[in-house]
Amino acid sequence: MIDLTVAVPAFLTSAVEWVEAFTIVLAVGLQIGGRRAGSAALAALGVLLVLGLLTGGVLHLGRALGWLQFVIGVFLLLFGTRWLGKAIARRAGRKPLHDEDAEFAQTRAALSRGDRRAAWFIAFKGTLLEGLEVWLIVVALGMPHGGAAARWTSSAGGALLALVVVAAAGLLIRAPLSRVPENAIKFLVGAMITAFGTFWTVESLAGAGAWPLGEWSLPALALFYLVGGLALSARPFRAQTA
Repeated sequence: MIDLTVAVPAFLTSAVEWVEAFTIVLAVGLQIGGRRAGSAALAALGVLLVLGLLTGGVLHLGRALGWLQFVIGVFLLLFGTRWLGKAIARRAGRKPLHDEDAEFAQTRAALSRGDRRAAWFIAFKGTLLEGLEVWLIVVALGMPHGGAAARWTSSAGGALLALVVVAAAGLLIRAPLSRVPENAIKFLVGAMITAFGTFWTVESLAGAGAWPLGEWSLPALALFYLVGGLALSARPFRAQTA
């Protein structure tokens, strides 16, 4: 059974990372050919697949994972607040929006100064680095909590679905996916990931009874961070004049 509270944030978070990876691979493909750039991306995805299979096995075998819940919770808090903070700053006009077209142009400019082998490694590294963030999110959201198999399947399934959707859209359009509402997605996902981080961290420290509503506390926490973020972005802090 698919757990939507896990699958949805995994899908949205992964989609943003896969869009950035696709932009890099597309730029490299125009330099050295789509087939060679694709082979670099597939090699990186192979590494990520091995990591995912190993991690899934560990999570299924684990029993006393309180320490791991704490580590993952802290990681999610750091990761989520970073995303949420950037989204708030961009919505408030304090930070420029991420521009896939500009990143595409910058990557092509960098490739023009290198050779074909270096370009292949740029595609490999770009896919691997973006994919590692996906892997970490999949691990975090797939942590066992009453049903390890369901959570891990939902988390990994959301990430894989995002990869398929982004790859299909990118191959169909054959252009940077600049129309993806990346900041809006990061705003929403930042709130959700921060909520997961709060939930895991508090539960790892205070025990299973820390949240009287159980996992129903997650939507309330996400709403709290989302509303708070919207309020902050609507009333941005002004720099004090000397």
